[in-house]
Amino acid sequence: MKSLTALLCALFCVAVGQAEEKPLKVFILVGQSNMEGHAKISTFDYIGDDPATVPLLEMMRATDGAPRVADHTWISYRTAGSDKDVVVSGKLTAGYGSIWGQDPQKLGGKIGPEFTFGLVMDKILDEPVLIIKAAWGGKSLHTDFRSPSAGPYELSTFQLQNYPKQEGHGIPKDFEQWKVEKEQATGVYYRRMIEHIKQVLDNPEAVVPGYDRGRGYELGGFVWLQGFNDLVDGHVYPRHNQPDRFSLYTELLSHFIRDVRRDLNAPKLPFVIGVMGVGGLKDDSVDMLSFRQAMAAPSKLPEFDGNVIAVETAPFWSDELGAIDEKYAQINQMRYFLDSKHKDHANADGSMTDEKKREYLKQFEADLISPDELTLWKRGASNAGYHYLGCAKTFALMGRAFANANLELLKKQTDN
Repeated sequence: MKSLTALLCALFCVAVGQAEEKPLKVFILVGQSNMEGHAKISTFDYIGDDPATVPLLEMMRATDGAPRVADHTWISYRTAGSDKDVVVSGKLTAGYGSIWGQDPQKLGGKIGPEFTFGLVMDKILDEPVLIIKAAWGGKSLHTDFRSPSAGPYELSTFQLQNYPKQEGHGIPKDFEQWKVEKEQATGVYYRRMIEHIKQVLDNPEAVVPGYDRGRGYELGGFVWLQGFNDLVDGHVYPRHNQPDRFSLYTELLSHFIRDVRRDLNAPKLPFVIGVMGVGGLKDDSVDMLSFRQAMAAPSKLPEFDGNVIAVETAPFWSDELGAIDEKYAQINQMRYFLDSKHKDHANADGSMTDEKKREYLKQFEADLISPDELTLWKRGASNAGYHYLGCAKTFALMGRAFANANLELLKKQTDN
């Protein structure tokens, strides 16, 4: 049986003369912090530890070992700078992950899914490729990315019952002011996303050298990777441990897909949903499973049949790094116990100095995490669990899977 790559090449690869006549193929990648990408380039070597992903690492690196620079793929990326949005553009390579707190004129040291997504497209497609990326950390679908047809923000039952009381537990002190601020915040990042996309498409030659307006461009797909802020919001989604707790998310994402297509005048734009995968397959809690199901649910709607696809990212989570992360969580918990003088722990009487607490924690960590585990952690992880541990292997696998899913949708359109 032919490989997926061979089949896709057969579909998309044509003679050079024909390729030169093709329009610029545009793909849009949008989401929150995990679409930004928090995997440091320093974790690339970990990808090579697994024989199954050695070819992936080889795709990501040039012959001199440096991150590969795409042949005919460019990127324009809008994200949050230290105090305002910034846009960075250029030939696709590693570094177009999170750039928070860095000089926007220099590429950062991280990747998100865009790197391998673009490298796959660079390999499979003959025409020039442009990735338009828009991602901001800590943004919700219920408010920040809420699209026009979803209507104004609506208070949940929990909010209606508790916010007017102003009794703490995350409840705003000034409910009326909160409502004003919520109205102002609703949809802001949806509008920024659309603004960035249209600005780039109005002037592609600013990003893609030699862009030919005579051949124009063609929208090839949209990838959505978001969700954490909705997952952890118990006020908007208050029905904990209920299978349908996140049904609102399904509604909002369905509106989002329709609105994106309308605003970009692309009624059948292929749409890939990256389904939340932090914690991996081992996280089978009711809330996590219900959220994953809610994220994937739009792909099962009749109107989206054959043009929306959900890609599970949980299989790309590193269980071995996750196990070490759980140990670091125990260390952080112990730090809390020592600082709070917990009755069941070493500093119950409050007699430990700061130096003694540091010594205690150092020994606690040494007893809990072996030297081999510490080496493995430094090799493969560079961030927290909610950022997929900052593991380049995970983000590389996600990017490749998103690209292949997008190509699958394009193939269906071609076949039809």
